[in-house]
Amino acid sequence: MRIDAQLRSADLSPALQRFWQLSGQKIDSIFSSYDPAKGSPVFTVAGKYTARGWTEWTEGFNYGSAFLQFDATGEKRFVDAAQKLTVDRMASHVSHVGVHDHGFNNLSTYGNWLRLQREGRLPATHVDFCELALKASGAVQAARWSTTFGGGGYIYSFNGPHSLFVDTIRSVRILMVAHKLGHRLMGENDAAHSLLDRGLQHIDATAKFSIYYGEGRDSYDVPAERGRTTHEAVFNRNDGRFRCPNSQQGFSGFTTWTRGLAWAMVGFAEELEFLKTVSDAELEPLGGRAKWEAVLLKGARATCDWFIANTASDGIPYWDGGAPHLHRLGDWRSRPAEPFNDFEPVDSSAAAIGAQGLLRLGRYLGENGDGKNYWQAGLTTMRTLLSDAYLATAPEHQGLLVHTVYHRPNGWDYIPPDRKVPCGEACQWGDYHLREAALYLQRVVESKTYYTFFGCLK
Repeated sequence: MRIDAQLRSADLSPALQRFWQLSGQKIDSIFSSYDPAKGSPVFTVAGKYTARGWTEWTEGFNYGSAFLQFDATGEKRFVDAAQKLTVDRMASHVSHVGVHDHGFNNLSTYGNWLRLQREGRLPATHVDFCELALKASGAVQAARWSTTFGGGGYIYSFNGPHSLFVDTIRSVRILMVAHKLGHRLMGENDAAHSLLDRGLQHIDATAKFSIYYGEGRDSYDVPAERGRTTHEAVFNRNDGRFRCPNSQQGFSGFTTWTRGLAWAMVGFAEELEFLKTVSDAELEPLGGRAKWEAVLLKGARATCDWFIANTASDGIPYWDGGAPHLHRLGDWRSRPAEPFNDFEPVDSSAAAIGAQGLLRLGRYLGENGDGKNYWQAGLTTMRTLLSDAYLATAPEHQGLLVHTVYHRPNGWDYIPPDRKVPCGEACQWGDYHLREAALYLQRVVESKTYYTFFGCLK
């Protein structure tokens, strides 16, 4: 990646203003024409949003986008729709015992709604309603629990109790919010489980088993690949021992699926921010502040460093760092990403998620100090994402951020008739996270309240 060290957040203000205008048009198009009875919109096919049965993990992004649009622009119709749809559609996600996606669906909706009330942007008429939803969601998520050999554990994925997904490093934030709201998980015989404890244990398991640090864990854990991630870590459920890396949506367990990498980048970075709100007294029995800061900072730095080293010059990654035909593009790191190539697709949704991780880590370490390189890398990526090359400017296209990929191994992504790999399409998580990153930057530029997932607690 070629980082522009001179770029400033304020330089992106005109692009941000234009972005929100386009974003509003896309939300209006979906809300006016998409039938939620078909299932949650997931990605576009020839420019139109469609469902894709797996789990309904994207519905919260759809309504959450309208909360973000209102936040950025003040246009009330968006928040009116978001509130109604959250009430009408999201309750099943709060009590969903079969998924690891609570931090996606429910913080995007109930969390943003509560935050806007806390900030005085909306009347504080649904505070208890939102708090109860977030408390219940955090406990339901924490109940998906598998223990590991020697102590610890993780929130298991929808694949079953043997499966730890790297994605969940960001979804685990729902446990942190629920804990801060005074909640805990009650189990058999009224055993009480700390949501903070379980959240931190999950973070520790992700750091140990999903992230590589070039420390010789296996034959492929070499210093040159420090920071790479595996999508899935597999465990023997008879004794909790780690067995092997694996991948569901990447090329292999030994290559880096870049959206999984991006989840880790932002997950580690925002949990570093959250840790500042937790008292020493709460952290002491769990190992102490120094332990958790070290775990989070090591993971954040490593994953962000891998992204910078293994992304095209404009900050857009290809879908997997070890994709089988990537070598046919030659020295692809030295030039801008090529979404219309014939060999491997890019994934701009990974860039939108990862950019926020870069910005947050840069801010945490100091934009003009140790964090400058990360901060500037985040700005460089955002400049690319906010350009015409990655925005669906055609009014008939319902997506916002194009050149995204969902599940390359399963062949779910639409390939236009004249192309050889997926390109030109959008997805709900890409659209939402670009909006979230844009709102984050806009608040920084305008010196407004710093945007965090735990802003709903203030």
